[in-house]
Amino acid sequence: MPLPFDGAISRYFETEAPAAIRKAVAEGDADEVLSGSYPYDRWLRKKDYETALDALQIELMKFQRWVQDAGARVVVLFEGRDAAGKGGAIRRFTLNTNPRVVRIVALPRPTEREAGQWYFQRYVAALPAAGEVVLFDRSWYNRGVVEQVFGFCTAAERARFFAQLPGFEATLAGEGIRLFKLWLEVGRAEQLRRMLAREKDPLKQWKLSRLDVDGLARWEAYSAAIGETLAASHRPPAPWTVILADDKYRARLAAIRTVLAAIDYGGRDRAAIGAGDPRICGGPGLWHG
Repeated sequence: MPLPFDGAISRYFETEAPAAIRKAVAEGDADEVLSGSYPYDRWLRKKDYETALDALQIELMKFQRWVQDAGARVVVLFEGRDAAGKGGAIRRFTLNTNPRVVRIVALPRPTEREAGQWYFQRYVAALPAAGEVVLFDRSWYNRGVVEQVFGFCTAAERARFFAQLPGFEATLAGEGIRLFKLWLEVGRAEQLRRMLAREKDPLKQWKLSRLDVDGLARWEAYSAAIGETLAASHRPPAPWTVILADDKYRARLAAIRTVLAAIDYGGRDRAAIGAGDPRICGGPGLWHG
């Protein structure tokens, strides 16, 4: 099969990527963490990951039952850089859940009509009813980051978004919706390694978009937009949880634990949930751009 976008990711790696990034990607082995700022040198052992994940799956079943019985409404936003592992974390969250209870929302580009609506309107339409959990694979924070990086919104539109954001999220909380905001951060070398793997894998090429390709050269612009967004939107009742995701195994466990540890559902087993790892999961202070 031909490479997507005529091999643009490979060309970027060979001709445009910073020399240190190319060297890290070329020399790193499969389980080695490429980022020098990540607190572990290698991925979590697969056996340890699977043992922890199996225990969390049972807890997710208890959580799901509580959501149904209590008529609770839960929203989890999965945000992060391209190839940070958002989709993989969502899949592990939903491995055994009932899709009628735990629903994934991944909205496409707005239609012409939606573009003329209040910015938050189409997200409001996707919010959970009583007894539901909604996992947003990207969210209204597109305006803070992606739209800023690619010029899809004006400065005035972005400023209005940030001005309305606290009231919008406070309204969700006031309605009794439990809102979790997860930012998955991945290092530049690891991001490029994952993009190269997707480019070569015919089963994963569908994950790539033109924005993914063009975004590789806009790391600094993304960093500026992310930093501004986290600073402007990390506040009660909807703070951010930042997860360093160079190791997908640790990141997936951290994402599930963040939700389960925060809700006192019936029969919750704290030992099964396990302790959080503050070296990779915490507030925006963990984010390093």
